[in-house]
Amino acid sequence: MCIVRQYGILRSPATRDPRKPSRQSPAARAAHHHERQGRDDMSTTAARENIGFIGLGLMGHGIAKNIVDKGYPLTFLGRKNRKPAEDLAGRGATEVATSKDVAAASDIVFICVTGSREVEAIIRGAGGLKGGLKQGSVVVDCSTSDPVSTVALAAELKALGVDYVDAPLSRTPKEAWEGTLDAMVGAPDTVFARLKPVLETWAGRIVHIGDTGDGHRMKLLNNFISLGYAAIYSEALALAEKVGISPPRFDSVIRNGRMDCGFYQTFMRWTLEGDRDAHKFTIANAFKDLTYLESMAGAAGIANPLGNATKNSFATAFATGPTEQYVPMLATHVGKLNGVDLMPSKDSVKQKI
Repeated sequence: MCIVRQYGILRSPATRDPRKPSRQSPAARAAHHHERQGRDDMSTTAARENIGFIGLGLMGHGIAKNIVDKGYPLTFLGRKNRKPAEDLAGRGATEVATSKDVAAASDIVFICVTGSREVEAIIRGAGGLKGGLKQGSVVVDCSTSDPVSTVALAAELKALGVDYVDAPLSRTPKEAWEGTLDAMVGAPDTVFARLKPVLETWAGRIVHIGDTGDGHRMKLLNNFISLGYAAIYSEALALAEKVGISPPRFDSVIRNGRMDCGFYQTFMRWTLEGDRDAHKFTIANAFKDLTYLESMAGAAGIANPLGNATKNSFATAFATGPTEQYVPMLATHVGKLNGVDLMPSKDSVKQKI
């Protein structure tokens, strides 16, 4: 006889000849099904991790929304912009006052902020995560951070019995809201297996790239390629305009050809349509990421001339300002440096940055 353990109680199922039809009425069978479904749902909910979230920015709000919508208990740290906090609270999440409070309420804490300086302050600062983390918990950094800092934080938290994972993102706030981001994860195998069901609430493509630190290393390489494209597109558009080929004529050749790609299409929506929200990744963050890349290349002892050239292109735009401008606007800056006007119009109105 098979003995089933359910909610800590040993139960012996009643034996029945499977060839004989059940004597239960349809109503009784339906009631039994709903009761069993309820027990299953309770068991599933009880098995789920308590999730914490810090960083409700362009990407973080969408990620946190998907975590709570998929049924995970969520505790979050609010920010000055109250709209994301109010939205999450309305979905059933709980707001607390400090990072320490987030840690105390959570088994897994996600951080999604600008970079290593902010992550280090959240973990080590006054009222920080370190003061509330429990042994056996996991901290996941979804920011684009410096791998040197990531490895140091991992060692620091390991001494407390806490695992540290890097899971930086790719794609845009649109995919964050839809739950279809890409994630490149640096984590030991057992920790990755534990995290994967939670990651699947907000990521459509998850790549376990290696151990802790490898996620951020790969993210910098990924951004080097995409931002390198941005620098090339910007210079090509400026040169095209200088020799009398307008952006629409330039686009008519590249689009749907071998040089076309998804990044090109979102990048060009600013220059062609004046869509400032087509690719909401700031020039300031791009410049920061390229300085991390430069540091990684230096530590590895490799020449990185194209990375430095890309960084300098963004450095100029960053220095010119304003700070809240996005990567596709690099083309406008490069055009201005070369005496051509690549500022787009939208609805016949000249745009500004």
